[in-house]
Amino acid sequence: MKQYHDLMQRILDEGVEKGDRTGTGTISIFGHQMRFNLQDGFPVVTTKKLHLRSIIIELLWFIKGDTNIRYLVQNGVNIWNEWPFQNYLNENGLADEFPKYTEGWKAKLEEFKENIKADASFAKKWGELGPVYGRQWRNFEGVDQITQLIEDLKNNPNSRRHIVSAWNPKDIPVMAKSGLPPCHTLFQFYVADGKLSCQLYQRSADVFLGVPFNIASYALLTMMIAQVTGYKPGDFVHTFGDAHLYINHLEQTHLQLSRDFRPLPTMKINPEVSSLFDFEFEDFELVGYDPHPHIKAAVAV
Repeated sequence: MKQYHDLMQRILDEGVEKGDRTGTGTISIFGHQMRFNLQDGFPVVTTKKLHLRSIIIELLWFIKGDTNIRYLVQNGVNIWNEWPFQNYLNENGLADEFPKYTEGWKAKLEEFKENIKADASFAKKWGELGPVYGRQWRNFEGVDQITQLIEDLKNNPNSRRHIVSAWNPKDIPVMAKSGLPPCHTLFQFYVADGKLSCQLYQRSADVFLGVPFNIASYALLTMMIAQVTGYKPGDFVHTFGDAHLYINHLEQTHLQLSRDFRPLPTMKINPEVSSLFDFEFEDFELVGYDPHPHIKAAVAV
């Protein structure tokens, strides 16, 4: 995962300080690309431990076309909670009573999470993120892009139109209210020599917290689609627009950069699964993952 460390170091060396929507502040560059050969091992960072369950469950949630955090919360995945929670506070006039990131805010967030988990009607009203990734992947103005992609890869592999877009301009204002407009906006597949490769364009990238998840998620998606379409995994290419380190992640970044690399693990996927929509969490096993300890950092909302 030297490519990922090189990206962090480039931002530290060349980045410019910029304000941002969250008010946190960033160091940012514009335009970068990384390439991972999926035959060389599963590209998951080893210089800090990632929560693999969150990556897999979130990806299955996207594929299902779901846009409510209840499925995630019930499966122990809390990576999307802060956005609908902040919307809940704003809509109920509680934002001033519970300022972001205070102990009171954190306690209220835990209460919100438990309500999402236990109360279906509460979750329906306050856990909905709007027409984010899952909706756009499976129902972009009536088009199921994922089903279409699978069929096209099987029947017309040389096409240059194997594209899935999550960026729907009409829906951006709705997504921005209680969720987040898609950061990973568009991905394209490419077939050559019996291998399936994927390139992702990511408009905005939280490089310390988000990018390791994004790399692993799209690498896994490429492997899953390769299996159900009859190809071997090729490369995952990750292309960025605004790639940034938040100011409050710099200490953690330096700590991670000080650590040595460890061998990449291997992702084993249940070979019996022949439909992308039939995968379950138990169909995946990461073998040989021996990372350095987790590094905690706050998400910017």
